[in-house]
Parts: sequence; structure tokens; C-alpha cells
Amino acid sequence: MNQYIRVPEVRLVGDNVEPGVVKTSEALRLADELELDLVEISPNAEPPVCKIMDYKKFLYMQKKRDKELKAKSTQIVIKEIRFGPQTDEHDYEFKRKNAEKFLKEGSKLKAFVFFKGRSIIYKEQGQILLLRLAQDLEEVGKVEAMPVLEGKRMIMFISPKKKK
Repeated sequence: MNQYIRVPEVRLVGDNVEPGVVKTSEALRLADELELDLVEISPNAEPPVCKIMDYKKFLYMQKKRDKELKAKSTQIVIKEIRFGPQTDEHDYEFKRKNAEKFLKEGSKLKAFVFFKGRSIIYKEQGQILLLRLAQDLEEVGKVEAMPVLEGKRMIMFISPKKKK
């Protein structure tokens, strides 16, 4: 029991103890009497601050609290839709319907036009395609970032509209 004592005295705090500076051996004896643990809270203080508590219960409550916070937080999912600069009407409609479904589910949408080889000369067509998609989806989503050319891709982000 006393083999762990490195400091002669500690500042004791806790729910069922008198706060103050006591000898380390006395603090350990008190914790043993109450069938609780002596936990060092602030080791750098002079003298170190210790608290008498049920450490396993403390850890359990902390895990429970973290789990509740994680359950409350929402995960943002980003779905991608890829177009070519000369996507035909049927393919466009198919991808637009998927994009609408993604936005209704609450996911963000990353729509991009991928330019292969010399098709980079059609960047205006790519921009028109993305703006048309934004216009078609304006009922379910709002444009977060306008089309921007990054390397061989023209990218646009659309986020779902909040439900009332």
C-alpha cells in the first residue's frame, strides 16, 4: 500500500471528505476506509491534488457520456456523381435522379465533370452541365461551392436544404 507514496502530503478533495492538506498515508487510509480509490487529479500542484472517488464508476460514467455525445452527433456523408463533358440526356437524367435521392437522404453531393485527354477544350460545356444540375436540384439542395476547375476536374458541391 505505502510503496507508491512519493510525496509526503497531498491536498485532499472529494464529496465525503474534509478538504485540506493531509499526509499521503492518511489520505490512503481514508480512501481504504471508505472503500474508494485515491486518484491524483493535479500532479503539478504544490502539494499534488488528490480526490477520493470510485474510479471504475468514474470511467464507466465517462464512457457512457462519450457514447451519448457520439450518438447525438451527425455524420456528414458526401456522395459523388461524375459526368463527362459530353454526357448525353439519358445519362444526365439518371444521374440527376440519383443526386436528388442523395440530397433527400441528407447527404452532401460532390458533382464533378472529368476531362480526359483533349476534352479539356470543352470546359464551358462542363460548367454549363454543372450549373444545369444545380438549377434542376434547387428545390432539394443549395449550391455550396460554384463550379471550380481543379486539374482535370471541374467540381461543384451541393448541400441538402434543411427540412422545415
